[in-house]
Amino acid sequence: MNYSEIRKVNVNEHIEQKNGLNYLSWAWAVDQLLQLDSAATWSYGEPVRFGETLMVFCTVKAFGKEMTAQLPVMDYRNKAIANPDAMSVNTAMQRCLAKAIALHGLGLYIYTGEDLPEEATEEKFDVKPPKETIKPTAGALDGFSKEDLDLLRELSEKVTARVKNNEIKEGHLIYTSLDNDQRVALWDMLDSKVRTPLTKYNKELNHG
Repeated sequence: MNYSEIRKVNVNEHIEQKNGLNYLSWAWAVDQLLQLDSAATWSYGEPVRFGETLMVFCTVKAFGKEMTAQLPVMDYRNKAIANPDAMSVNTAMQRCLAKAIALHGLGLYIYTGEDLPEEATEEKFDVKPPKETIKPTAGALDGFSKEDLDLLRELSEKVTARVKNNEIKEGHLIYTSLDNDQRVALWDMLDSKVRTPLTKYNKELNHG
């Protein structure tokens, strides 16, 4: 396949939203990349420090060429993290991988603010939305700062209010706008009356 064909793939159902920014699911992007080019490989460059912050790099070799992307290690407010820990760096590396794949054409349009690529051809590919696993985990709140926990509690109140108003979709969107660790922590803050309809909606979304 060439770039002009790859860029037309509709990836909208596989976009993760976070604070107004769109990200292509790295797991789905890798799966599709290997389906389109089974010989594709990727590697990470040495992170570069800018003061107390860190920039990660990823190079994806596919379709006969190499493309390199860079991404700062950011928090859930999309701000560069000072002295990021291993988990934050890992998250940034995964997102950088998806971005490097996008440089080959797969989902590149979401980084340019377009709704759909011209002549989108999603039906040409057998793709399904990735299934989310929503479950509480012991120690989910460990490792978060007081400021982070306060923000997560505020979000949990918003999700609870949405669900009580039968706005399940809106509550689910708030939940899915967070990264994995934040989702688990937020889920731990919700009571069963809120979790149940969200779980039901999630199952319907993935099996619809």
